[in-house]
Amino acid sequence: MEIASVIVDVPTKQTDRAFDYLIPEQWRGTIQPGMRVIVPFGPRHIQGFVVELKAESDVNKLREIIEPMDLKPVLNNELLNLGDWLTENTLCFKIFAFQVMLPAALKAKYEKKVRLANRGAVMELPSKLQAYFVNDGELDWEEALQMGIGPLLQREAANGHLEVVYVVKERVRKKHRKFVRPIVTKQELEEAIQKIPAKAEKQRQVLNYFLQHEDEVELKTLIAELKTSGSTIKALAEKHLLAEFDKEVYRDPFENRTFERTKPLPLTDSQQKAIAPILHSIELDQHEVFLLYGVTGSGKTEIYLQSIQEVIEKGQEAIVLVPEIALTPQMVHRFKGRFGDLVAVLHSGLSAGEKYDEWRKIQRKEVKVVVGARSAIFAPFENIGIIIIDEEHETSYKQEEMPRYHARDVAIERAKTYNCPVLLGSATPSLESFARAQKKVYQLLSLPSRMNNQELPAVEIVDMREELREGNRSMFSRKLFELLQDRLEKKQQSVLFLNKRGHSSFVMCRDCGYVVNCPNCDISLTYHRVKEQMKCHYCGYESYVPKNCPECTSEYIRYFGTGTQKVEEELGKILPEARVIRMDVDTTGRKGAHERLLTDFKDGKADILLGTQMIAKGLDFPNITLVGVLSADTMLHLPDFRASEKTFQLLTQVSGRAGRHQLPGEVVIQTYTPEHYSIELAGRQDYDLFYQREMLIRKQHHYPPFFYLALITVSHENLINVVSATEKMVNYVRTQVSNKAVVLGPAASSIPRINNRYRYQCLIKYKREPNLIKALKTILDQYQKDAKSGLQVSIDVNPVILM
Repeated sequence: MEIASVIVDVPTKQTDRAFDYLIPEQWRGTIQPGMRVIVPFGPRHIQGFVVELKAESDVNKLREIIEPMDLKPVLNNELLNLGDWLTENTLCFKIFAFQVMLPAALKAKYEKKVRLANRGAVMELPSKLQAYFVNDGELDWEEALQMGIGPLLQREAANGHLEVVYVVKERVRKKHRKFVRPIVTKQELEEAIQKIPAKAEKQRQVLNYFLQHEDEVELKTLIAELKTSGSTIKALAEKHLLAEFDKEVYRDPFENRTFERTKPLPLTDSQQKAIAPILHSIELDQHEVFLLYGVTGSGKTEIYLQSIQEVIEKGQEAIVLVPEIALTPQMVHRFKGRFGDLVAVLHSGLSAGEKYDEWRKIQRKEVKVVVGARSAIFAPFENIGIIIIDEEHETSYKQEEMPRYHARDVAIERAKTYNCPVLLGSATPSLESFARAQKKVYQLLSLPSRMNNQELPAVEIVDMREELREGNRSMFSRKLFELLQDRLEKKQQSVLFLNKRGHSSFVMCRDCGYVVNCPNCDISLTYHRVKEQMKCHYCGYESYVPKNCPECTSEYIRYFGTGTQKVEEELGKILPEARVIRMDVDTTGRKGAHERLLTDFKDGKADILLGTQMIAKGLDFPNITLVGVLSADTMLHLPDFRASEKTFQLLTQVSGRAGRHQLPGEVVIQTYTPEHYSIELAGRQDYDLFYQREMLIRKQHHYPPFFYLALITVSHENLINVVSATEKMVNYVRTQVSNKAVVLGPAASSIPRINNRYRYQCLIKYKREPNLIKALKTILDQYQKDAKSGLQVSIDVNPVILM
């Protein structure tokens, strides 16, 4: 007897364990751990993952697996074990841990179909239904409901004449194209050409083509080249001279692009010093975590590339993570230029099909390097030699829904399995990583100066309150305006950065102060000029801008806040001759738009690049000599203990875009709080001093890296239920932890209501609490059983966002 233990696709507490199924005779020996299978579960058929094979089970009557969904395992053994680790560490269901490792295209979709219970017994049905099931046809359940015959079908199902089946469908189709090849010898082709009548000239041309080329050729190419038609080819196929066949091809997001091959650059002394320990650990197969701390423009990418070169020469593989917004074409160019077709790229700009094909290249061992955003950390490699995380301080490396993993933790866990180094790189490391490096948990490598010893740009901080006092009401300070004019005259380029996080245009009445809020969430609606409408960024509610104030009927209802469109308009007024490229969500929504805009800017088709945080990273253009930050402090006032850190990092990153090559750079930072240490120190690019100041504050208030955090968020439509449930949880947690832990709450979340659900939270700060994880699991178990009551509980261990 062969039995498979399967984790089924039903994310609830009761099903969060393996279920045993018999492997039917015909599938024995082919089903392996890591494959997806279709199994019966209750009345329906669902997908599951095989986690192990065994010879016996404690259960007496086992059901059989219906069929496998894969020909070979989609998860290797190491990834199956990683699934256990994820489940433990992020308190998620096993099924979520497995699904997060696969491309979206492999997540199953379920369809409900109705068909005859006994084949051929169509006459037993009422005449109204017979037409649907002639020749053993089947009917889609959703369509049946729309046609209003649902109840009738249910009655017949109860009588045993019909059955309802769940069909598991894969979301993705492999991409096929038609190819043609000759199926006879050259001699037979020549004979056939003689026999073809004069009027069939096109057929002759096609056969002549195959006399010259013996290989298969894509049908489309053949038709275009010989200016012939599909029917000509069909006629020859009917004469058994040619064969048409489908062949699978990869969707290649870079198919019309060539990448110039680049050679490794000579390393500077400091690069040489930084790369030596990495190469040493690659050579000895040692697991170590390195923190590469190098100022912007100090040549971190070259160290990545040469470390990977070493790994490839050893016959191993490399994973490189870059933040989603920094996955600029530039980054891809660098890797493709150095390693050509050995690189697979995974990021959100690709279609599901493209992602699936890139993933299959990795699985089939056709590539050696994967470059991608967060989820690329699960690339199905089996011989990893190095994992690199660029801009390791980025918050986008943390996933905000189940499983709430941090890519850095997963990287370190995988690297332990393969005994290989992890390289974290940043100009502004997260305090946690830098503190670990200070404690020698990570090994610190520094690149203190820019390549070719270029000076860091000169930074000037402008106090916008002063500008206002002196009668300048525009969003540009006089200093920034002068410099923009100067750059236009010199034909140099500028970047204007708008710090939009947590600061959007809202609509307010200037007479009574009324702000237009979302009816379902306690948050103001964001004004979008494109369609002249207001949107809620949490629940998606949309409405039009009122002409009069709903409270006091005043006509003075206006939008406030500086959006990129508003800045672009103002630029048009004060510098009409400047050519501006705007990059924000509206202009980069379409596929490939991001890349097109950056290429235009690089080719000098514009003088000013204006954008949100998507332009802060990874840009490296020689002609940028001015960077202006229009609103430096909009993030400082968010209810988040990392606000100063994020502001410092962002400003340092943006300043690093200027003067990276021969021309010296200047930076102007406009702010309403110039005295804040994160703004002042970002202006001086003094990370070390910032680190010391910030660490003092973190220590005083018991925040990371001195303490760990866990956040419990509870939501329900009824406020009283939320408060009482959160109170119970807080009291329970207090009984389970030592008096060294700090338990805060219950308190309303910083956005107290989203989508008509009230939100309360409890924050736990702790150092060593052996019982805490068990206590949090108990809370989840308790409240998941209680899901019928509509209470939702989510727990985030080491949250990045506390909103």
